Amino acid sequence: MSAPTTEVARIEVNLLLEALYQRYGYDFREYARETLDRRVAQFQLDAGISSLAEVIGRVLREPRLFYRLIAYFSINVTALFRDPAVYAALRAQVLPMLRTWPHVKVWDAGCATGEEVYSLAVLLYEEGLYDRATLYATDINPSALETARAGVYPLEIILRGSRNYLESNAQGSLGDYYYASGDAATLDARLRRNITFARHNLAMDASFGEMQLIVCRNVLIYFNRELQNQVLELFWESLENGGYLCLGDNESLLFTSVVDRFEVVNESARIYKKRSAR
Repeated sequence: MSAPTTEVARIEVNLLLEALYQRYGYDFREYARETLDRRVAQFQLDAGISSLAEVIGRVLREPRLFYRLIAYFSINVTALFRDPAVYAALRAQVLPMLRTWPHVKVWDAGCATGEEVYSLAVLLYEEGLYDRATLYATDINPSALETARAGVYPLEIILRGSRNYLESNAQGSLGDYYYASGDAATLDARLRRNITFARHNLAMDASFGEMQLIVCRNVLIYFNRELQNQVLELFWESLENGGYLCLGDNESLLFTSVVDRFEVVNESARIYKKRSAR
């Protein structure tokens, strides 16, 4: 008697994930399974591939197809000053403390197409911290990183970001930080000057050490509990004592392995501070 179709599909997705790990070193095996199943199915449909077995074979042989596939695994839901209250909280409760460090290092993990890290750059610039700051913007998706590096976006994205900016206790106008040409807008080069963009796989790669602030918003929700704890341990290791962690609005440290190692700064904004080592 043959296994049900859903069971066969589950086995094939398992084989695909194992193949990606063995061939390319990308580990998606602990990602939230329902999300992965949907995205693999969507990729298969969009690519016009008739079966998962064919997906596995072709992805193993065709690196370009692999990079198309992992774009489906990375979630690029982002915007300039998305959730303005979070940026207001960072401005009021975190940046004043960052001034106590001689140099500030910020890691935007899962930066997607870059709107978030540029929003952080604007905050640092307005608070007089940018010149002594280094920002690391990382993502698993090389295509998204190319967009982030370029800093060029459709004008409508910038205009929506301008409304968010005004709601974040802004100190000026977002128009001070970009110039428009036709239907596109380019962010000012001064915002990119201290940003390093790099590919990084949260499931496998090492920490970025000695950070004062890590921002990773709405990424953990796509991981299972085990991988969430693994990534939070990575963030804990990467923060200096007294450093800050900012998560997404649907994420929390409650019921995680690091909950006792952080204190709550602003629960509604999901901002936490690493406790000093005893």
